[in-house]
Amino acid sequence: MIPEPARAIANADLVDRRVLVVDDDVTVAEVAAQYLRAAGFVVDHAADGFAAIDAAVRISPDLIVLDRMLPGIDGVEVSRRIRRTSATPIILLTALGSEEDRIRGLEAGADDYLTKPFSPRELVLRVQSVLRRSLTPFAPESAVERGPFRIDSAARIAHLHGRALALTVREFDLLAFLVKHPNQAFSREELLSAVWGWTHGDLSTVTVHVRRLREKIEPDLSHPVMLMTVWGVGYRLDISEDTDELA
Repeated sequence: MIPEPARAIANADLVDRRVLVVDDDVTVAEVAAQYLRAAGFVVDHAADGFAAIDAAVRISPDLIVLDRMLPGIDGVEVSRRIRRTSATPIILLTALGSEEDRIRGLEAGADDYLTKPFSPRELVLRVQSVLRRSLTPFAPESAVERGPFRIDSAARIAHLHGRALALTVREFDLLAFLVKHPNQAFSREELLSAVWGWTHGDLSTVTVHVRRLREKIEPDLSHPVMLMTVWGVGYRLDISEDTDELA
C-alpha cells in the first residue's frame, strides 16, 4: 500500500530520479524504498559497502542514501571512495548520535545526514531538498565573477583562477553564497539558514563544510587568506586585489 504522506509530497520535477538506498537492515531499506517510490523516485538497493560502490559506478544514481554501519566497509569509507570520482549527493544515515560521528561522515563527503530512527517522510523531504539543489538551476542570471572566482549557478560550476573546482552540492552552494556576498561576516546560524535552508540544526555541519571548502580553495591551509574565521561571529570570504593575484 502506498504511504499517503509520501504520496502527498511527490514533486513532478523530481519524478523518475534514481536514488540508491544502501542499508543492510532489510526493514529499514524496504520502508525507505516504499516512501521514496511513492514520491516518484526510482529506487535501487545495495546491502553492503562493496555493493554500494559498484552500484554507484554501474547505475550512476542521482542521489545515494547511505547507512553509516555496513558490513564489508562502513558508510564513511564508502562515501570517501565515491567522492574520489563523483560528486553524487550523499545523505548519511547514522544510529550513532555523537557530534564526532556526524563530523566524520561530513568530512568523508556526505552532503547531509539523518539520525536513526528517522521519519520516512523526513527522509523523502531531505532527498527532495538535496536533489533540487543539485539538479535545478538557480533563477536565470549571468555568471558571477568576484576576484579570482567565477560562479555559474545555472551550470553549477565554480572556477578559481580559471580552474574548475570539484565541489559537492553543499560545497558549491556555500561557495556561491559567499562569493555573492564577499567580505561580509556570517554566523554559522546564518549560513545554515541561507545555504541549507534550515532554521535549526547541527552547526558542526557548517564547520565541516567550511573546512572542506578551504581544502579546495586555499593555497596554504595553515594560513588561509580567503575563507577566514571571524572569531566570535563566524566566517567571511575575503575577495580583494590581493586574493585575485594569488595562484
